[in-house]
Amino acid sequence: MDDQFINITGLEKTFDMGSISVRALAGVDLAIERNSFCLVMGPSGSGKSTLLYLIGGLDRPTAGQIWVDGQSIEGLDENKLARYRRHTVGMVFQSFNLITSMTALENVAFPMRFNGVNGHSRKARAMELLARVGLEDRAYHKPNELSGGQQQRVAIARALVNDPQIIMADEPTGNLDTAAGDSIMSVLADLHRNGTTIVMVTHDPRLVKYANRVVHLLDGRVVDQATA
Repeated sequence: MDDQFINITGLEKTFDMGSISVRALAGVDLAIERNSFCLVMGPSGSGKSTLLYLIGGLDRPTAGQIWVDGQSIEGLDENKLARYRRHTVGMVFQSFNLITSMTALENVAFPMRFNGVNGHSRKARAMELLARVGLEDRAYHKPNELSGGQQQRVAIARALVNDPQIIMADEPTGNLDTAAGDSIMSVLADLHRNGTTIVMVTHDPRLVKYANRVVHLLDGRVVDQATA
């Protein structure tokens, strides 16, 4: 895997909190190959989630560059950045972020509205993805009728609707018991085997076995990285 898919140089992010400035990233240099399963690890406050959100286009850096598949994303205008988020990355969050008034099927189908996909095609694609994560029999259940593990699988299915090249996962097993967490990791590992690049933040050292790349952050800097 010599195809450097994500290239990050000199990445910095400072948050202004009133009269205090907090430096979340302090000059990160990182290259991630295509079809990697990359774990980003480190203590709370090390900058893991900030790095993930910057790669995912959910925030903008204070300084530095982020190249994804040959495209520099830190300078994109809002419309181009929105297209990048819709087509290149799929986000999975620790808290699921499902819409409580919608069924699993509706949650998965919802992002396709912004791409102008018709209702019939949205439903067919959403059902296909729910089947892929083993939840076709829960398609018409709302989030409060699903377990935490099932909600996270719905969130993964939703992240896949636009066939992204990268899945960005922020502590996706953090709110789950061991069995549910193992189920989620099995889904992510299967996506990786089928060619999706995974970049995942975690505190859990047990998950290293799923990765072929592990990056450790401390105080906003890369302090160690290893390839399996």
